[in-house]
Amino acid sequence: MMQTSKPRQRTAQGGRVRTLFLSDVHLATHACRADMLLGFLRYHDAETIYLVGDIVDFWEVRRGAIWPRSHNDIVQAVLGKMRNGTRIVLIPGNHDEGLREFCGFHLSGIEIVRDCIHETAGGLRLLVTHGDDFDVVVRHGRWLAYLGGWGPRLARWINAPLSWVRRKFGLGRWSLSGYIKLKVKAAVNFVGAFENALLAEARRRAADGVICGHIHQAAHHEIDGLKYLNCGDWVESCTAIAEDWAGRLYHIDWLKATRERELALASTGPIQEAA
Repeated sequence: MMQTSKPRQRTAQGGRVRTLFLSDVHLATHACRADMLLGFLRYHDAETIYLVGDIVDFWEVRRGAIWPRSHNDIVQAVLGKMRNGTRIVLIPGNHDEGLREFCGFHLSGIEIVRDCIHETAGGLRLLVTHGDDFDVVVRHGRWLAYLGGWGPRLARWINAPLSWVRRKFGLGRWSLSGYIKLKVKAAVNFVGAFENALLAEARRRAADGVICGHIHQAAHHEIDGLKYLNCGDWVESCTAIAEDWAGRLYHIDWLKATRERELALASTGPIQEAA
């Protein structure tokens, strides 16, 4: 039986926790919210940080990527934490799958593994994996993975001329955008199967649940007694998973935390000089 709840969130003011889990940063793309992640890294530290895949988007690198200073600052911030004693574990995803050939090695001190079991302070054993291996869209139809990003915009651009061509040839009305929406809906509908497949793997490994990324959808719920946690992403949601020193797991919604901090500062008003 599935027990569903919204991700347990804390708009933490920062500090050091036992473990942080970050995924889907997509460095080397315009979509990466580098400014938000840099702020998060300044406010948060951990004994161990798991980078749960798609940290650098090598799909974009092959097509001519960007690499602004802020992206380099993120790399330096992570390396700085490592030099100060933080254990960094990188689990490559499908967008940085080229790093999978280095699994089992240390790269400049960063541990690279295909997946692993993380044991919380409370004794829970959690499978940590990016998750693309359990995504039928990526495994059997990579074009659908691209579809969600550029498909709707392309459809709006070519739908009118396509309709004109079909009318000229006496063909019936047909909507490319409608077709794409059906395909994207089919892709979205895999989320339940994605979660179940990951939890089946966790059960097979005698784990108590799974922490993953990949689908850019923060989540924290329980299915048949197993925990499912998704880190979210640093493209839109700007979320992470944290484990406190008692072993409690929760999401940090950094967008919300940042807004609350800005509102708190604004509410104090300008500092009045003494007469």
